[in-house]
Amino acid sequence: MKPQRKRKLAQIGLVVIGLGTAVGLGLYALSTNINLFYPPAKVVAGDAPIGTTIRVGGMVVEDSVVRAGDSLKVSFAVTDYAERVTIRYEGILPDLFREGQGIVAEGQLNGARELVATQVLAKHDEQYMPPEIAESLQNQEANKVY
Repeated sequence: MKPQRKRKLAQIGLVVIGLGTAVGLGLYALSTNINLFYPPAKVVAGDAPIGTTIRVGGMVVEDSVVRAGDSLKVSFAVTDYAERVTIRYEGILPDLFREGQGIVAEGQLNGARELVATQVLAKHDEQYMPPEIAESLQNQEANKVY
């Protein structure tokens, strides 16, 4: 092989290695920043990973909100009308948070499959519902057996 071809082959090899490294680092960064959404039925079924930041959404179950008297700790349940998941949160809840409303909570599941939330998001008007929750509720409604 001629020296010019060896040099070109080495340059192409370096470019391929550089691109591969860049793509690998980009995918690794994305994988640590992606928060997947799980409806309560999938959390109860065990499809949601424990110890990984995820989002769980649904309707806040009536009479499930329990507030601690001496701190900002609160626990409540969300449902997709098939299953329910308990969410524990410490902090100020959004003004629009109410029982019977759709919310999305972000956090990590503990061993008891309860979500320890770091953020709770409530819907912002009467007509809006996060698309993931709407799809989950439609799927649950379609799968109901009468």
